[in-house]
Amino acid sequence: MIARLLNDRSFSYGDFDAHDGLWEMAERTRGDVLERMALVPRVMEARGLDATPPIQAKLRQVGDQPAVDVLDVILREEVRHVALGNRWYEWLCSQRGVEPHAFFRETMRKHRAPKLRGQINRPARIAAGFTNEELDSLLQA
Repeated sequence: MIARLLNDRSFSYGDFDAHDGLWEMAERTRGDVLERMALVPRVMEARGLDATPPIQAKLRQVGDQPAVDVLDVILREEVRHVALGNRWYEWLCSQRGVEPHAFFRETMRKHRAPKLRGQINRPARIAAGFTNEELDSLLQA
């Protein structure tokens, strides 16, 4: 869907730096599935939860309803992706006997993951398995 939408606008997927971030983080965490589950879904994919509503607002302003509709589908799917990542992350933490919040912060520092900043899509993040307490703590970091 997104590739077709971009092609209709004379772009290709990968033309924008934002398209590389998830892959770069997957590369950085290739040696440890727990680190990957900490950062790919819980940071990189979760950033999409936050970025989508403001992008949709801009697209509505210019009258691009087809793009808004595609982003609605992507946002719903992204909530599920992040939720699955959160579940696997919690499971892996329990298997290794590590405290999830401390490991998450340590892994974010280790891999120079982007910090949570600005406006977040709290309802989407809650639906994806984050708690209000965790989000508040991440916003203060």
